[in-house]
Amino acid sequence: SAKLLMYRLRSKVEIGPDPREVSSGQGKPPANGFADPRHPDLGWRLCGPAGDDATNWASSDWDRVRVRHLVPQAGIELISNDSYILEMGFERLNGVDFRKGCYVGQEVTARMKHKTELRKGLGRVRLGAPVPVGTLIETEDGREAGTVFTQSDGLAIAYLRFDRARGAMTAAGQVVSLE
Repeated sequence: SAKLLMYRLRSKVEIGPDPREVSSGQGKPPANGFADPRHPDLGWRLCGPAGDDATNWASSDWDRVRVRHLVPQAGIELISNDSYILEMGFERLNGVDFRKGCYVGQEVTARMKHKTELRKGLGRVRLGAPVPVGTLIETEDGREAGTVFTQSDGLAIAYLRFDRARGAMTAAGQVVSLE
């Protein structure tokens, strides 16, 4: 909340934690819930208890869906003050709109979109076996090609250098291939 305080400017606004529980799950959203706008397979969200008839996510199910749809998680793939939203797939996930008005980081994001081709970003890789989160992916000649993050069912979200992420790669001795 300290970061948000600088954006309230001179407005008389109080910012603090929301005591409501956040529920999420699969299938049709419960009353007062809403579908996740990033992708239909990402289920629903609700501020408050979901009720007995709602199907909540198991954490393993959520990781499987996130890996399948390359959805970054804050604190894992999405690192505060380090991640660029276009590299994290926010345009594909309806997280940025180039027709909208001003927002923090708009100039950098617009320049990346219109003046350059992304050289790094999230990709899905297949792993020979699980490796620790943060393990480097290396090319055959030992050059860094990326980093492995969330894993599920032999697949993983990886932050990749696209120019190097081809051919034979390994992570902690495990075979890595683009999916």
